Amino acid sequence: MKIVCDSFESPIGVITAHVANNALIHLDFEDCSARTQRLLRRRFGDIQPKRTDNPLDIRDRIAGYFAGDWRAFENLELESGGTEFQREVWAELRRIPLGQAISYADLAQSIQRPAAVRAVARANALNPIAIIVPCHRVIGKDGTLTGYAGGLKRKEWLLRHEGALLV
Repeated sequence: MKIVCDSFESPIGVITAHVANNALIHLDFEDCSARTQRLLRRRFGDIQPKRTDNPLDIRDRIAGYFAGDWRAFENLELESGGTEFQREVWAELRRIPLGQAISYADLAQSIQRPAAVRAVARANALNPIAIIVPCHRVIGKDGTLTGYAGGLKRKEWLLRHEGALLV
């Protein structure tokens, strides 16, 4: 499998995108590279991605998102991998409306598994496609910002950027 990658600046730090088979397979912040390598290695083994400028127009799409184009990710093919349960959680994340945040308990309830709050939180933490699969829209039941691989400052920035009201 041929995997290509590109890194580029954003208002909240350098972002690295990985693409294979005309689909985005991983998107994360450059300072989370150990996490990125661990997740990619788990999925694909020992890989050596080739640097390529703007695969799938991802730079332009991300720039559009940061400029307020909420449709920038439409028709972008994603291939997240993961277990059936993880894919179910990640699909549900994409249904959280822009400008809203929900709790992990709400997310578990929305997939008809109210007792699976911890498993939902774990799947959320393993999301390989930051921003586009908006795991940042999940917060603590009491409204506090909790757990985000990119850091809570980025999570808060993203929520404010999208217009979510925070406590």
